Amino acid sequence: MSADLQNKIAIVTGGAQGLGQAISLRLAREGCKVLIADVNEKGAADTAVAIAAQTAGSVLGLKVDVTREADVKMLFDRAAREFGRVDIVVANAAILIAEPIADADAAKWRAVLDVNLFGYFLVTKYACRLMKSQGGGSIININSKSGKKGSAANSAYAASKFGGIGHTQSVALEMAPFHVRCNAICPGNLLDSPLWTDPEKGLFAQYLRAGKVPGAKNVADVRQAYVNQVPMKRGCAYEDVCNAVVFLASDQSSYITGIALSVTGGQEMN
Repeated sequence: MSADLQNKIAIVTGGAQGLGQAISLRLAREGCKVLIADVNEKGAADTAVAIAAQTAGSVLGLKVDVTREADVKMLFDRAAREFGRVDIVVANAAILIAEPIADADAAKWRAVLDVNLFGYFLVTKYACRLMKSQGGGSIININSKSGKKGSAANSAYAASKFGGIGHTQSVALEMAPFHVRCNAICPGNLLDSPLWTDPEKGLFAQYLRAGKVPGAKNVADVRQAYVNQVPMKRGCAYEDVCNAVVFLASDQSSYITGIALSVTGGQEMN
C-alpha cells in the first residue's frame, strides 16, 4: 500500500469490468476513495459493492456515458459534493471495433472516436476545472501501444489512441502551471482478458474474422502470433497496468507529466 494514496479521491471511467475494474480495486486497496463510472449502471454498482466488501473502503458506482457532457459534469459535481475534491482521474473507458478499412462501417468508426477520444476530452475538461481550482491532481489516460504504431484492420482505434497521446501532451502543457499532471499509459495486449478471449466479441475472434493475422486458421493461431511479438513472451497483465497507474498517481512521479508510458514487455519501446 502506498502512503501517497491514502484517502485520495479517485475516479475511474469504464470501471465496471475488465481493466477498469482491476484499476478500481487496486486504487481502493491503496487507500483511495473510488468513484466507478460506467455506462453499465448495474455493473458499476455491483463492482462498487464487491470492492467495498474486499477493502472496507468508500466506493461508489455511477452510470456515466463519457460521450455525454451532462453525464460527465454530473460525475464531477457528485464527486465534489461527496468528497470535496478529486485527486486522481483514470480515463479508461474505451471501445474497439476491428474492421478492414475498405469494409469499415462509418457509424462504427465514428463511435470508436466518440468514446475513445471525445470521451477523453470531456473527462479531462471537467477534471481540469476541478483540479485547477483545488491546486493540483493527476490525470491518467489509459491509451494503447496502438497510439504509437498503426494497427492494420484497426484504423479507428489507432486513430483515437494517436489522438489521445496528442491530447495528453496538450493538457499536460496547459495545466502544468496549476500543478495538474496529465500522463498516458500504453498497455500491450491484455491477452488473457475478456477483451481478447470472449468467443464472439473478443479480439482473437474479431482479428480472425478480419484476417488481421495472415494464415491464422483459428484463435489459437491468432494468440500465438501476438505472443510471438513480445520480447518477454507473455501478454500484458492487469497488474502490470495497475502498477503504472499507482506510480503515476503518486508523489513519486510528481515531476512527470505529458508522457505516454509503454507497458508492453518490450514490444513498444518509444
